[in-house]
Amino acid sequence: MNGNMNKEVTTLIVGSGPAGVMAAYYAAARGPVLMVDTFTLPRDKSCGGMIHPLSQAVLSEIVPVPDALLLDPPQVYFRYNDWDRQLIKNTDLYFLNIDRMPFDEWLLSLLPDTVEVRDATSFVGYEVQGDGCLKARLRGHDKNEYTVTCDYLVGADGPRSTVRKCAGLPAFDRYITVQDYCKREGAIDPVFDCFHFGGISEFAIGYIIPKDERVLVGLVYYPGTKKAHELQDKALAKLRERLPIGDSLKREAWIAPKHQSARSVSPGIVAGSGERGNGKGAVLLAGEAGGYISPTSGEGISWALATGKSAGQAIAAGTDAADILAAHSRACKPLQRDIARRLRWYPFMITRWGKTLANYVPERIVSHFTHYL
Repeated sequence: MNGNMNKEVTTLIVGSGPAGVMAAYYAAARGPVLMVDTFTLPRDKSCGGMIHPLSQAVLSEIVPVPDALLLDPPQVYFRYNDWDRQLIKNTDLYFLNIDRMPFDEWLLSLLPDTVEVRDATSFVGYEVQGDGCLKARLRGHDKNEYTVTCDYLVGADGPRSTVRKCAGLPAFDRYITVQDYCKREGAIDPVFDCFHFGGISEFAIGYIIPKDERVLVGLVYYPGTKKAHELQDKALAKLRERLPIGDSLKREAWIAPKHQSARSVSPGIVAGSGERGNGKGAVLLAGEAGGYISPTSGEGISWALATGKSAGQAIAAGTDAADILAAHSRACKPLQRDIARRLRWYPFMITRWGKTLANYVPERIVSHFTHYL
């Protein structure tokens, strides 16, 4: 994209993760799509790399996740592990075990030729033009700004979404996730181990996942946690007392939205409509940009895929901006209700009493409710 080009597309999508790819895949049926991402692709995003059955179902409508992406073990079952009491609750919920970078590369390969992908390009902001179209400002890797005119804009740019901010919606408070890829020095159970233990009160949830010759250890820390990396070292030292976990090969960190309430979840806005807008100017949000992530488990890929698909399908089939936003909102409404339900349970689940009570619930009941939490 050169500095003299005023590029025109039907849809501009900000963010090339699962939400952005799905939005681009379906929105391409309406017209040309430009998808931009701040990072250089393929990006190496910090992620647990667990593909939930809901994600598998959404992707299977296009093509199933290929076996070539699966690690050893290829499937892991979810279980709860009270580290202090040495109590384990197995479940029948399973995930496909992948690394995020090749998974994202595979997703991008599914896009049709009518989708142009630009990496190292940041979204700066937008304004509504007299005809209702949106004039977006982008900044390339050369630090120069460019303009793109679009009918529709999709924010799939994560928990610090610039699109969300420009739409006038409030920012999220954010969890801090720190995870280490450690050398595996012995047998690790082939499970997605969700654990908690005493001594470190600053984290909401921890997880251990075997991945080929490595072990992924991650902890999700509460907003405002100080010295998260020092706490991570402390947690690793405690885990190494009982598990064959070697030195850290790589450490990475990321953030995730913390919902104040279900009202903080938003499918987007109509930026230009009516006579002035000629039915153009829908600004849709998908994935974490809209707040679509589980507040209890932190699982986000299935929510991103579902809401990205919804945004893209709404753009492809809608008659005007208001109709497009309404269709996306209707499709996302069950997810918003689900978030509200989870938020009612979450404050008790993370208390000491809640974790203690869970130890006395029969395993089959724990397994059943895990699908809903």
